[in-house]
Amino acid sequence: MVSMSQNESSSLKSSSSSLQVFSMMSLSPRLGSSYPWLKELKSEERGLYLIHLLLTCANHVATGSLENANIALEQISELASPDGDTMQRIAAYFSEALADRILKTWPGLHKAINSTRVVDLVSEQALVRRLFFEVFPFLKAAFLLVNQAIIEAMEGEKVVHVIDLDAAEPMQWIALIRGLSARPEGPPHLRITGIHVRKEVLDQMGHRLSEEAEKLDIPFQFNPVVGDLEDLDVERLHVKTGEAVAISSVLRLHSLLAYDDEPLRKKLPLALKNSNGIHLQRALQMSQNTLGELLEKDTVNGCSPSPDSASWSPLSSPVSPKVDTFLTALRGLLPKLVVITEQDSNHNGSTLMERLLESLHSYAALFDCLESTVSRASSERLKLEKMLFGNEIKNIISCEGAERKERHEKLEKWIQRLDSAGFCNVPLSYYGMLQAKTLLQGYNCDGYKMKDENGCVMVCWQDRPMFSVSAWRCRNSL
Repeated sequence: MVSMSQNESSSLKSSSSSLQVFSMMSLSPRLGSSYPWLKELKSEERGLYLIHLLLTCANHVATGSLENANIALEQISELASPDGDTMQRIAAYFSEALADRILKTWPGLHKAINSTRVVDLVSEQALVRRLFFEVFPFLKAAFLLVNQAIIEAMEGEKVVHVIDLDAAEPMQWIALIRGLSARPEGPPHLRITGIHVRKEVLDQMGHRLSEEAEKLDIPFQFNPVVGDLEDLDVERLHVKTGEAVAISSVLRLHSLLAYDDEPLRKKLPLALKNSNGIHLQRALQMSQNTLGELLEKDTVNGCSPSPDSASWSPLSSPVSPKVDTFLTALRGLLPKLVVITEQDSNHNGSTLMERLLESLHSYAALFDCLESTVSRASSERLKLEKMLFGNEIKNIISCEGAERKERHEKLEKWIQRLDSAGFCNVPLSYYGMLQAKTLLQGYNCDGYKMKDENGCVMVCWQDRPMFSVSAWRCRNSL
């Protein structure tokens, strides 16, 4: 696990013998009370026990032992808190996700409980994405890298068409307009196509970009495309002969993987479908010295829960017809540049335990990042954790099939897919990397780092890659 405050760090230190002790503890309450002994746990014991309870609960959920899962959730509720320390906050959202998965066992009950819940998902997503953009430097760094790559690729072009696959943040393109206006040969005629499900979001973006272009005297046109990316007809992008096309996808492509889930799940071998208990057993037999190492290392007793590193998994070679078809369609537009930004995590495992272990690992880093940079009492932090991270965790843990949209995968998988679709990697701009590195250093926090991975960039918290940015061009032959 990444570095925390002194108290948080101490909470991670416990021997493997403690894990064994916790694994042998009874989950039944003592006679005449709830769980009074839980309140007596020290912070390091509490953190370790919360991990044990989450793993145990997930295993009970996966095997259908709902009574035991309920007992584990009851204990977690005694220890977890959405405004506590890092481990308490993480446990609160993971336990909520596990409880939601249990409720889905009774669809009528689940629907009734949520029937009066009124949520404007698009507005909520816009709010938390804005908060994420403001609090973290990850997207800002990605935008710098994307824009610089586009500016350099479009050098000398007179007509430039940029296609934004998720037009949610006008600031990225305002910065691009300013960058193109400073070209020695003068600005190009710029057209930006934005894709979004909400017309008013696109109207607002078009208005802001048009104002900026007019102020800088740049010929500009905004082409709004209202709809889901999943149903996109590339003809609506109106790519014209003579345009130099650049395509940008920021945290969007992974959701397309949901549409390939059901056919793939039917083909999985029985051993893989029933491997939840094996992952729990490996985790509880952990021989590492600290809980931090439990979350930091993918290997447990020499075995990995990650589908990326498990040679026996059918997911190690990505099979995703929907994404492949979509990328091939983009390839047919003959773009001069495609830039992809994705969360660099393994959240698309076939089993609940795989996803639990991997997402505990990655969200621990995000929660720790907030712990190190934002006050625990911050309302913005609480909104981010609940409305963004909490909802993502719930989707990863509670949902299956096409409903499970948060299918983040590692850069290696995207490299394979893009290569198969007829693209080849383009090293990102050195100047763009310098700009992004300067931005990260300006946050006065040594936890933010950047790595060059063979021309792709990993934006990291401590030494853990959090987001990847990669650039691509079409190979000469189709």
